[in-house]
Amino acid sequence: MPLPLYLLAMAVFAMGTSEFMLAGLLPDIASDLDVTVGTAGTLTSAFAVGMIVGAPLVAALARNWPKRSSLLGFILTFAAAHAVGAMTTSFPVLFATRVVAALANAGFLAVALTAAVTLVSPDKKGRALAVLLSGTTVATIAGVPGGSVLGTVLGWRATFWAVAALCLPAALGVLQGIPAGRDEDEATGRPVLRAELAQFTRPRLILVMLLGALVNAATFGSLTFLAPVVTDSAGLGELWVSVTLVLFGAGSFVGVTVAGRLSDRRPGPVIAVGGPLLLIGWPALAMLANEPVALFILVFVQGSLSFALGSTLITRVLYEAAGAPTMAGSYATAALNVGAAVGPVIAAATLNTEAGDLGPLWASGLLVAVALLIAFPLLTAITAGRSTEVLR
Repeated sequence: MPLPLYLLAMAVFAMGTSEFMLAGLLPDIASDLDVTVGTAGTLTSAFAVGMIVGAPLVAALARNWPKRSSLLGFILTFAAAHAVGAMTTSFPVLFATRVVAALANAGFLAVALTAAVTLVSPDKKGRALAVLLSGTTVATIAGVPGGSVLGTVLGWRATFWAVAALCLPAALGVLQGIPAGRDEDEATGRPVLRAELAQFTRPRLILVMLLGALVNAATFGSLTFLAPVVTDSAGLGELWVSVTLVLFGAGSFVGVTVAGRLSDRRPGPVIAVGGPLLLIGWPALAMLANEPVALFILVFVQGSLSFALGSTLITRVLYEAAGAPTMAGSYATAALNVGAAVGPVIAAATLNTEAGDLGPLWASGLLVAVALLIAFPLLTAITAGRSTEVLR
């Protein structure tokens, strides 16, 4: 695989780290900027909202942009947003930088997914996309806990600076490895934008997007407020937050890996088995959070189940949007980030209840329950092969 492809993956790693890293930084950000932890949690929602809006919007706009200039612009905008965030003492400014960074992230992914396959021969497209998207998985395992450690030792601003710095090698890779100019033959055979947008009216596509959003809301709702559970409920030191995030990230890697082997051909068993287990796991974590060993085991298990079920549902989104080749990825991204935006808001609302720091875990269980109540009566339709037949 060519070096520029790995440098693009580094940008995806930096962006994935940025999206998830706040789970370990919220208490410090809240204290430094004089806001509540719940208010600081809206930074996760701000990023998600930017991705929701940016994914379809920028995907549509970037269809005809030159790859090199657009990728470079998105990377530098993303880096600049983090530099400003690292320097500001204003929470509203930090909030705004998260939205800008999310828009840049959405734009970068929209173009990079297409650019990656132009760097390799046609028979290696799958491997190229796997390398590119590996940046997100590595972010959950190494980037997020690494950012948490850096934030604990040097302060949360150092983590923002580190993310900005990671973008610079990727920018160099774009300059050296992505051809300048516009590919005139690229649009040959591509559906018109109106036809791709019309796919969004299909009931089955909307259904699987809703389910993916609900499961991701549960995941982000608890992940965003995991740090107080570790330090308060379990009574552990701040460095144990990083250990917990590593376990969650390792679990997510296992879940994605296993689901990747099953979600194409046997999505039904993944949903039918993984869904109820995930539902049981969130309340179990809430009840056993004061036991560190149980906490660590359940965090790993919930990371595995959350990403196995979530990735399977998002795979169904891609199948149902097969008639929208340049927009399908943006629909999947939007579904994921609707959940990432709504989940922390719902979770934050539970912090002032009797459940306290454990409220987000109970809320996650409720969100998964809603998803399963919708999914199980329609399981056959949801998991129906690769058909693009409209749900009747």
